Amino acid sequence: MSLPLCRIQNLSITYPGQTTSALTAIDLDIYAGERVAIIGESGSGKTTLARSLAGLLPDNVKSSGSVEWTMHGGQSAAHPLAGRELAYVFQDPAGSLNPVLKIGEQVAESAHRHLALSYRQALNHARELLERVQLPDPTRLMNAYPHQLSGGQKQRVAIAAAIAAQPSILIADEATSALDSVTQAAIARLLDSLVQQEGMTLIFITHDIALASSLADRIAVLQSGRLVEQGEAERVITTPRDPYTRELIAAHIDLATPPLVLEPLQ
Repeated sequence: MSLPLCRIQNLSITYPGQTTSALTAIDLDIYAGERVAIIGESGSGKTTLARSLAGLLPDNVKSSGSVEWTMHGGQSAAHPLAGRELAYVFQDPAGSLNPVLKIGEQVAESAHRHLALSYRQALNHARELLERVQLPDPTRLMNAYPHQLSGGQKQRVAIAAAIAAQPSILIADEATSALDSVTQAAIARLLDSLVQQEGMTLIFITHDIALASSLADRIAVLQSGRLVEQGEAERVITTPRDPYTRELIAAHIDLATPPLVLEPLQ
């Protein structure tokens, strides 16, 4: 097997003023091109792990262990280049968009900075991305502001901005949890389609084990900051080895009839 894209070894994280670690002795490998779901209840440490991978934790956290990325050409790095190599989609799309900048400007910014496009070229690229994430009337939306869009539309804009510089890694941190169930399914299908088309590595953070089972190749389960189980998605769902994983599955009554079928986008 090839070297992992990201190797996490014995990673522990403690926030200032806390006596309990947010993460404890995490060991996890992530391979290029795969879709990994990191699941767990609120407070399990999944967002802390995601932000650690992206280099977004505060400077004053106490950490031990290591996170090592092996990027193109075999070069090692503590973190991929934000925006260009790694993109991050946050849970709250309203909070991740600038309320005083037009949608077109926000989507174009990363492409202008990282792809050496002129501002006009970047704006044209932004319009194409808005169409690609299936937003209606992208030309009109280029001049709209975030408050004029619905929650699902804002999340699509956030995804368009995240992929503007053609990153190879996409972290989606509870990117569907603030949305209604129909919009959740649409955003999940969109993410699935984009990562497959671009060959991106997807790290999908969620508390929804049913959604994880539909979207991911592999699942890692966190409980109270510890990695209690990991493996191929089908194996984890059908034959869970840890009692906590079995509890998550038993608590999700819809797993008997999967609620989200990620059919290809038309």
